[in-house]
Amino acid sequence: MRRYIVLAMIALVAVSCAPATYSGAVATVTSTPTLNGCPLFPANNAWRRDVSHDPVSAHSAAWVASVGTRGFMHPDFGANPSYGIPFVGVPATQPKVKITFNAYGSESNKGPYPIPRTAKIEAGGDRHVLVASADCHLYELYGAARSGTGWTAASGAVFDLKSNALRPEGWTSADAAGLPIMPGLVRTREVNAGHIDHALRFTVARTQRGYIHPATHQAGSTTSANVAPMGARFRLKASFSTTRYHGQALVILKCLKKYGMFVADNGSNWYLSGGTEPGWNDTDLNQLKSVPGSAFEVVNSGPVLR
Repeated sequence: MRRYIVLAMIALVAVSCAPATYSGAVATVTSTPTLNGCPLFPANNAWRRDVSHDPVSAHSAAWVASVGTRGFMHPDFGANPSYGIPFVGVPATQPKVKITFNAYGSESNKGPYPIPRTAKIEAGGDRHVLVASADCHLYELYGAARSGTGWTAASGAVFDLKSNALRPEGWTSADAAGLPIMPGLVRTREVNAGHIDHALRFTVARTQRGYIHPATHQAGSTTSANVAPMGARFRLKASFSTTRYHGQALVILKCLKKYGMFVADNGSNWYLSGGTEPGWNDTDLNQLKSVPGSAFEVVNSGPVLR
């Protein structure tokens, strides 16, 4: 499973290919989610779209079945600091350091990046590093390691939190789907506030060789149209009763009914991503493990691109 280290907030970097843009309809926004003091993208961004009333995709039944109707949601984060994806916020004055790419450099935003040497690296094989900068840019690395005064990484991406610009078509990011990682994490600050006002991120074991915007990259193992592609947006059904849920789990489930979650990477089925940070209540979060795959449907959010 590819994971990604949260670097500084998304920075817009010039690239040789023209970036795509999200052209979906503007949704009503009830509050403004933030990252390190900056809005989490413009109000009409795909991540902030209320999809609770959007039509269901014609592929919904097949794509849910491809992930597993009898499987259950699993929070891939919690009180154990070896779970989840760590992230850090830095000031706009944070010094930038050299980044050396050793795998997907041609699809990576060149450095330097404002990543402090003390930035935590995600445990496990994906070794993500995520940094949110107060200059309203997000810097993310995949396969990261400290190298001298800088870093080496398999890939890296910079996102402008004030823009709807996507990665160039076909480009990866620190995530297999070409998406930013940090906006899709469940974070304690939002959960403790009682509401999450953006879509989340989850993984599935097998994906189609295609993607749906705002994703820009595929990492699939099949051409079957019955398997979900990167960027497919799953939503908890409105009919799913949450009356027996409480605490942190209930906040997350309400978010999944309103904003849904994007297929962002290949990994364990129904694994929901969250931040590595203090404040998680595992007793609360374990309630999510009783939510079956059959409780989800897929929103019609656009064509599959190849």
